[in-house]
Amino acid sequence: MKSIAVTGYKNFELGIFKKDADEAVFIKEAMKRHLVPLVEDGLEWVIISGQLGIELWAGEVVADLKAEYPIKLAILEPFEKQSANWNEANQLWATEVREKADYHAFITKRPYESPAQFAARDGFIIDNTDGALLVYDLEKEGSPKFFYDRAVQAKEQASYFLECIDFYALQEVVEDMNQTF
Repeated sequence: MKSIAVTGYKNFELGIFKKDADEAVFIKEAMKRHLVPLVEDGLEWVIISGQLGIELWAGEVVADLKAEYPIKLAILEPFEKQSANWNEANQLWATEVREKADYHAFITKRPYESPAQFAARDGFIIDNTDGALLVYDLEKEGSPKFFYDRAVQAKEQASYFLECIDFYALQEVVEDMNQTF
């Protein structure tokens, strides 16, 4: 597997409103624990679309992993000016992650027009990756459901890798990390 998409909940869907909230530490550690074995097995690219929450945290995780591993980060935004309506702190966060990316492009080279651009993003990313890692719990639907459903179809039709980090897995990371402090 050479490339994987990472996506999941937006931070506010998890009740997290700061990029450096305590909860983010556990989420990032969970993603790291899933990504490192993949990188050690030959993963070269992590693909995100640059949305708030899981994706930007994933970008930070990949940036940190670059110090030890030959991993690259690509940001494929669904449309131009995705972060234009975000508050200043979130725009800065997106810029910081974008500056650490090895590749950045827009799937549609125009500003937001319709929800179809999100569907196009999901299709393009799934069609151009070997798998996906989602921070997503089937018991708590949210924005990742659309990507998840499409990734399940890809898994059923081809050898698409799909792994979810659910709330039970996150809780295990919290308990594990709290024992080490």
